[in-house]
Amino acid sequence: MDPRIRKLAQTVVRYSLCVKPDSYVIVSGGEESREFILELYKEIIFRGAHPVLNVGLNGISDFFYKYASDEQLEKFPDLRMHEVKKSQYYVGINTTGNTRELSGIDPKKIMTRRKVIQPLLDYVVNRKDKIKRVTVGFPCMALAQEAEMSFNEYENFVFSACLIDWKKFGKKLDKIARRFEKGKEVWLKGENVDLRFSIKGKNCVSDKGEENMPGGEVFMAPVRESLNGWIFFEYPAIYSGKEINGIFLRFENGKVVEHSADKNEDLLREVLETDDNSSYVGEFGIGCNPGIKKYTKNLLFDEKIHGTIHLALGMAYKENGGGNDSAIHWDIVKDMKNSKIFLDGKIIQDNKRWRI
Repeated sequence: MDPRIRKLAQTVVRYSLCVKPDSYVIVSGGEESREFILELYKEIIFRGAHPVLNVGLNGISDFFYKYASDEQLEKFPDLRMHEVKKSQYYVGINTTGNTRELSGIDPKKIMTRRKVIQPLLDYVVNRKDKIKRVTVGFPCMALAQEAEMSFNEYENFVFSACLIDWKKFGKKLDKIARRFEKGKEVWLKGENVDLRFSIKGKNCVSDKGEENMPGGEVFMAPVRESLNGWIFFEYPAIYSGKEINGIFLRFENGKVVEHSADKNEDLLREVLETDDNSSYVGEFGIGCNPGIKKYTKNLLFDEKIHGTIHLALGMAYKENGGGNDSAIHWDIVKDMKNSKIFLDGKIIQDNKRWRI
């Protein structure tokens, strides 16, 4: 076994979650992460805690959406919710056997299911007083193919992004976050963007590998009705296994009032129409991880690319101050090459270089 797998499991259990004895730890992952699940299981046992394994199988989701009745599609997972509420920690492993498994499924079915399970997702993500969670990247063949890397290259990419000195790097992220915490207005100006919004009174959070592994971003929730301007995203966005390319969004008083895409524009419209709040932005994030330099079509890594920003349509995290509830939280990443980030009229980042 690659010793980095054990080191990653130790980092997640000991640093990200700080698992305590006699607690319940849910480990949720696919069959392609078998070795990692086993190492997490061992580490949780060594901590005197109780592992609860939820292992998904390839093909399950595709079958469900194709053959589940309306009653099954709209059934809330009561037993899963009970299990989550009885647990103190949650590890979600980011792998897949097929990145396009749901590409042939009607997006309306997926949106319907998302609305049904939203209370469960919201509990895991936002009830930090009840459960501590972390989403972990792990190398698998399907994601290596998406990233256009050999499996060995992708392994090195993942572990290099995850296995760093998080306490040391976290201090740099905190410095950036403190600057935004004191700010009031952000202006993104440059190549393919001219967008202003307020962050007054909102919390800026450092992602130091405690809720996402890898971490490496600072993020905040814009004031809901404050976005005005436009933005074009050079990177494609993935939703339910489908790529949406060339996304353009124009905002007035916080809401998307004009949108287009070069590919799968119909899906973009479906996402924006998920509910009343899905056409507003719930998060503004800035990628800072120096070990992530390549776009891989895996959001867990792509939103941390150094020199990028991302906007999330939909839900605003409670830790940022909330302000927008939605069944979706969909991040779209933009390269800030040849662009600037202004904070209260002063340049804080220019062509990917910080001025702090």
